[in-house]
Amino acid sequence: MMDFTSPIFWVALLQIIWIDLLLSGDNAVVIALACRSLPEKQRKWGILLGAGAAVCLRIVFALAVSYLLGVPLLKVVGALLLFWIAVKLVLDEGGEAHHIEGADSLWKAVRTIAIADAVMSLDNVVAIAAAARGHAELFIFGLLLTIPLIIFGSQLILKLISRFPILIWFGAALLGWIAGEMLVGDKVVLETLQGFAPGMVEKVEDPNDPIGLKPASLPHYLMAVLGAVFVVGFGWIVKSRRSTATVGSH
Repeated sequence: MMDFTSPIFWVALLQIIWIDLLLSGDNAVVIALACRSLPEKQRKWGILLGAGAAVCLRIVFALAVSYLLGVPLLKVVGALLLFWIAVKLVLDEGGEAHHIEGADSLWKAVRTIAIADAVMSLDNVVAIAAAARGHAELFIFGLLLTIPLIIFGSQLILKLISRFPILIWFGAALLGWIAGEMLVGDKVVLETLQGFAPGMVEKVEDPNDPIGLKPASLPHYLMAVLGAVFVVGFGWIVKSRRSTATVGSH
């Protein structure tokens, strides 16, 4: 057990709280976007079930995080899934969930949240685990702290989305940004970059890091920006074509 009177404990605790505040925002955005078209009574259930699924996934990943992060192409697959979710959320803006039966709509929202959170939780878990410095009580606290942050964050974002629908596009762009970061952080991608352009990759001096590499600042932010631009651009083009086809049919 860790000494609760130790300054190291309190520094680690503050680090975990800060990490949760920073990283839980992504999950709150996903939950809010997925639940925005649900009837008012089902939104709270969608948020609660979505937050529960998010935390359960973090616990599962925590048990095997070192192995999972080192699996080749895992982050590439995760990034592609996240791109698909982001584009789908934009295309369904204001959309079809109103015409679906309530229960199906609720579980559809939870399924979307679970898939998105599954591919986003890996880095969150790693950050909390690193801050906990191997202390189980701090790690568990970090995971539990995520629940109220996600729930209250989702409710706030839902209210903002209801008032300002354009925020759906910003949320989708955020998911595209995260997907771009994830794509360039994959083991195979990093090793390929290291072979062709060593200056684009940096070595990680951490024995607990299964990859041992990370993208340099330029490719990291370039891919993040391209991911956000792709989601917004592709979604805009498809929606414009749909609108044109609808007008033409009339």
